[in-house]
Amino acid sequence: MIRPATPADSPALLEIWNPIIRDTAVTFNSVEKTAADVAQMIADKAAAGHGFLVAEQDGRVQGFASYGQFRAGIGYAHTMEHTIVLGPQARGRGLGRALMTAIEDHARAGGAHSIFAGVSAENPDGRRFHLAMGYAEIATLPAVGHKFGRWIDLHLLQKILT
Repeated sequence: MIRPATPADSPALLEIWNPIIRDTAVTFNSVEKTAADVAQMIADKAAAGHGFLVAEQDGRVQGFASYGQFRAGIGYAHTMEHTIVLGPQARGRGLGRALMTAIEDHARAGGAHSIFAGVSAENPDGRRFHLAMGYAEIATLPAVGHKFGRWIDLHLLQKILT
């Protein structure tokens, strides 16, 4: 089941998100989230009219997707960037596809024209997933991320929604 996230989901989201932040270069962020951080993100997305959705199966949160405006300013009001994160037990079961479809539908309904994904070069599965979902790779930004003492490329992928 895909549904809007609530602050009560924060502990489950931390269990999924913080190991990725701490242990991988899938994200360039190295500061783990707190329950207050996640609750604030959920509130901020709702206030902006942007989605923060969770995938729940067997009564347990398995992953999430959210989006926000790609860059600040009125000229970018119809261009979004998303985040999608699945727990290891959820991968390969169609939950990522369901979350992505739901977040794209939410963005489209809110007037988004296109949506971007920024995918670490150290996340080949994420890149393949986005390509399979109809995203086009439009750029590689060399050595823009830094984590674990190394520079990492970022792939930008885009999907036109309207």
